[in-house]
Amino acid sequence: MQQQKMLSLIRQAIEDYKMIEEGDKIAVGVSGGKDSLALLYAMKLLKTFYPVKFDLYAITCNIGFDGMDFSGVRKFCEELNVSYEQVDTEIARIVFEENKEQRPCSLCAKLRKGAMYKHLNELGINKIAYAHNKDDFIETAMMSLIYEGRFYAFPPVTELPEAGVTVIRPMMYVPEKSAANFVAGHGIKIVKNTCPVDGSTKRAYAKELVEYINKDNPGAKDRIMHAIINGNFPDWPVF
Repeated sequence: MQQQKMLSLIRQAIEDYKMIEEGDKIAVGVSGGKDSLALLYAMKLLKTFYPVKFDLYAITCNIGFDGMDFSGVRKFCEELNVSYEQVDTEIARIVFEENKEQRPCSLCAKLRKGAMYKHLNELGINKIAYAHNKDDFIETAMMSLIYEGRFYAFPPVTELPEAGVTVIRPMMYVPEKSAANFVAGHGIKIVKNTCPVDGSTKRAYAKELVEYINKDNPGAKDRIMHAIINGNFPDWPVF
């Protein structure tokens, strides 16, 4: 039932926002964390019965931290019979040694995406699926309120013509706990994140704050997500 429920939520998001078109070549951005591995597994299952045909790939950007080993991800992709690409970079050295960023997440994300998009273009892959879950959307909206003074969350679909790819986020309706339970239930091994600022970022703070609010006000997460979906943000697709 757990698998069926998650697949149902992913399919609902895909259909609500027309994320997949006939003949798409879609790469799942796989960090090795629970969400991206759950999404890859789910997309492989979806591919077997979804009426709109698409090709599926997986891609990892190795930013160069010591101890990051993606051999388990490669093996997982082989078991799923999904073509896997690993893009090796020196982003960690650039961000933490050359630039010595005090708030490195933004630059790291920008460089990581640029490296992956370039590689996807070379392979002729036109879409990348990120594993941002329901909690990620809510936390992003909270960060936007606190740090930017506006209510906003990243769109379900983002067309990036200058990069030659379209970003889709099929897990937007899936709660983080559901993804964690799914991975644990299927015995999928995650890759430990060795980033030195992991767990001490603005997003980590927003996560704690949202959990606190939801504990005192049960159902607050669902209501915030409802507000996001109905937010009429200018860069969200309208159908």
